[in-house]
Amino acid sequence: MAQASSTRVKVGIVGGTGYTGVELLRLLSQHPHAELTAITSRKEDGMAVSDMFPNLRGRVKLAFSTPENAPLTDCDVVFFATPHGVAMAQAQTLLAADTRIIDLAADFRLQDTAIFERWYKMPHSCPDILAEAVYGIPEINRARLSGARVVGNPGCYPTTVALGLAPLLENGARLVDVQTLIADCKSGVSGAGRKAEIGTLFSEASDNFKAYGVPGHRHHPEILEQLQRMAGGKVGLTFVPHLVPMVRGMFSTIYARILPDARGTDFQALYEQRYAGEAFVDVMPPGSLPETRSVRASNDLRIAVHRPDGGDLLIVLVVQDNLVKGAAGQAVQNMNVMFGLPETAGLGHVAVLP
Repeated sequence: MAQASSTRVKVGIVGGTGYTGVELLRLLSQHPHAELTAITSRKEDGMAVSDMFPNLRGRVKLAFSTPENAPLTDCDVVFFATPHGVAMAQAQTLLAADTRIIDLAADFRLQDTAIFERWYKMPHSCPDILAEAVYGIPEINRARLSGARVVGNPGCYPTTVALGLAPLLENGARLVDVQTLIADCKSGVSGAGRKAEIGTLFSEASDNFKAYGVPGHRHHPEILEQLQRMAGGKVGLTFVPHLVPMVRGMFSTIYARILPDARGTDFQALYEQRYAGEAFVDVMPPGSLPETRSVRASNDLRIAVHRPDGGDLLIVLVVQDNLVKGAAGQAVQNMNVMFGLPETAGLGHVAVLP
């Protein structure tokens, strides 16, 4: 496998006009080891990136080009910030050129192709490549990521739920009832992407709060697959996503019933020990109530653990920026691990307040 130089990683981005695409550009333009080499868009071919995204003026000098004309196979890694199905159509060509892939869509997240085809309504065109793909949560799969050629970057909701529950499920833990888990999750409107839809218009989403995907959501099987891998068996999960009237941010409230034999567990200590030394997972002090604004525009994920009245219900509160740790920031974190770079490189941004 070809390796990038010790100081520079040549980066391509396919689909650079959406919210995750511009977040990748923002982060990578300040990355000490990344060299932005190609950015694609069929519709905006020839347009300067900074003309579309004025926040990148003086930072990104590239122009958009069509995928056919972009030097993607000259890159060390290509990020796909595209609709589902695009990455798997180009994966074979890129891998043959020793170009690694980080897909921010769902092509390489679900190992079960039947489940993928059921939820995404398309056949999986490269199950052989899928079989080697690594699910990209570094705090869980760091060892496998270091040698990966293909990474399926997780969905935003699954990131919060997987990291929120990992200490309770890993290593054969028998601490909570894994058949009655509940994830009550809320996301800002940017999670729906940068496209024109009635439900995300200002007059529709502002001053409103609603649940969606209650009968079924694409992230549900993705979450289940990861939880079952950690737990080593079947898991039961009720997952309800909600849309909240803010641009970016995600808040997941997770409920788990403590098993009788685990009532003496110090869950605060358990979480602190599990995430000790993790640069982007902050286990907050007892009694804390994390807020989405505390992670806005950063790659941080904050967790607070509560056990009301010392009872049998554990409540785990998790916040992140859905576009950063929930998408582009985690993708850059994966790149850092894949290429042996400092994991925090390019990701030291402090959350924006107010």
